Amino acid sequence: MSRIRTCFEELKRRREVALVPFIMAGDPDLGVTEALLRAAVEAGADLIELGVPFSDPTADGPVLQRSAARALQRGTSLSRILELVAKLRPEVAVPIILFGYYNPIFHYGPARLVEDAKRAGVDGLLVVDLPPEEADELWQPARAAGVDMIFLLAPTSDARRVRAVLRKASGFVYYVSMTGVTGAKAIEPTDVRPLVERVRADCALPIGVGFGISSGREAAAVAEFADAVIVGSAIMRLVEAHHADANVADRVGAFMRELKDATRKPAPVAA
Repeated sequence: MSRIRTCFEELKRRREVALVPFIMAGDPDLGVTEALLRAAVEAGADLIELGVPFSDPTADGPVLQRSAARALQRGTSLSRILELVAKLRPEVAVPIILFGYYNPIFHYGPARLVEDAKRAGVDGLLVVDLPPEEADELWQPARAAGVDMIFLLAPTSDARRVRAVLRKASGFVYYVSMTGVTGAKAIEPTDVRPLVERVRADCALPIGVGFGISSGREAAAVAEFADAVIVGSAIMRLVEAHHADANVADRVGAFMRELKDATRKPAPVAA
């Protein structure tokens, strides 16, 4: 059983929704990334999306675009990211998902990437611009190695798209809460809920919701109907504002604790 599946099953027993923070690897450098990953674990993050910087991040808003640019300027690469994961894995049990675009994976070599990622301790891959119809050269080795492939659904996904994603997805499904790019506007949970519930009718996998979540209040609202709350731009905005501070990881960790507290559901009242 994969670490991701085990994580969601344990959360269900505890009546909790997963907190999934996104951290851009290499922003402002890999040393800070390591500190942020440790802070995320200490704050109670259940899974972590580790961003692979790319020069043309078409799904990302200005905050994550700037974050990726800073990381690339510091020489962050897939190889160095995998080295960091391998360094942390003996101490960190939390599932780690590589989140990025296909170009760096294509140049690295899809089968080689899966082999090296598995060896390093990566649990899943989420490739924003790789639809399931074109994913076989990565999906097949990932499936054979037991590395989960996580795909995206969005408000514009019709029934055919949902079926195509669910045929190949494993781990969980990432539901993009709105059209547009990351960090562009706040989520409207009342609009997103019926869309997620429509997907859930045909989906046996957990459903995570991301884009537009920037506070504990918003996280709590999404936790009412999702299996995971995914937060990226709000975290990296903090990193951008305080990257020169020695306590940047503490600041980010405090924010993550607020988010994690919001994903815990109250215990049922005894009759």
